[in-house]
Amino acid sequence: MVSMSVWGDDHRWIPQLGYCLDDDAMWICSDCLLSFITPFRGKAAGTESMTINSTMSGFHGTHDSCPLVKNILLLDSEGKRVAVKYYSDDWPTHAAKLTFEKYVFSKTSKTNARTEAEITLLDSNIIVYKFAQDLHFFVTGGENENELVLSSVLQGFFDAVALLLRNNVEKMDALENLDLIFLCLDEMVDQGVVLETDPNVIAGKVAMQSTEASGSLSEQTLTQALATAREHLARSLLT
Repeated sequence: MVSMSVWGDDHRWIPQLGYCLDDDAMWICSDCLLSFITPFRGKAAGTESMTINSTMSGFHGTHDSCPLVKNILLLDSEGKRVAVKYYSDDWPTHAAKLTFEKYVFSKTSKTNARTEAEITLLDSNIIVYKFAQDLHFFVTGGENENELVLSSVLQGFFDAVALLLRNNVEKMDALENLDLIFLCLDEMVDQGVVLETDPNVIAGKVAMQSTEASGSLSEQTLTQALATAREHLARSLLT
C-alpha cells in the first residue's frame, strides 16, 4: 500500500508515478490500473492522507505504464540465497540468476545500508537494498523505474518480515519461517506488478493464509502477529 498526502483542492498529474490525483479518487494512467482510495483525515488543517488499495481485479490493458519489479532477493551475509523471486526474463536460467545475485552482493556488501536503504545502478538496473543482522534485502527494477516505488516495496518487505519474525530479522529465524517470507512476496508483487506495500496489511494476510493453508504458525505466534499488525495499522491511521 502506498500512502501520500494531497494538499488543497487542485487536480494534479504526477508523470513519474503515473498517478492522477484529486480529492476523492485516484487513476493510475488510462492503460494501467484503476484504484479507489479511502481518505483518512490528517491532523494538519488542509491535508488529507490517502491510501491506495490496488488489486488485480482493477488491472486492465498492458503493464507498460505500471511500476514493475524485476526481482526481490533475500540473501545471507555470504551472498547465499535465503529467498528469491524473479518476475523478469532478463535472467532466463538458474545459472544466470545465481551469477546476478553474486554480482549484486559483491557490489553492495561493503556499503553501509543498515540504518537507511541504499540505491545503486548496476547493468542498467536500479537496485535498492537494506541490511539487517545477517540478512540482505534487495529489490530490482529497470533503469527507468521510479526509485520511490522500488524503495516502498523494499521497506514494505523488510517491515513485514520483521513483524512476522517478531523483530528477530536473522537468517536462522528466516529459514525457520521461509513459508511466511514467500507468502509475503506473493502478497506484494504478482508478475512484477506491485500489489501491496503496507507491512501491516501484508503481515496480517500472511498470518491468516498460513494458518488456513497448513497450520504452520502456532496459535500464540498467529495471535502475536495479528495483534502487532493491528497495532501498527491503528497507529498509521491516527498519525
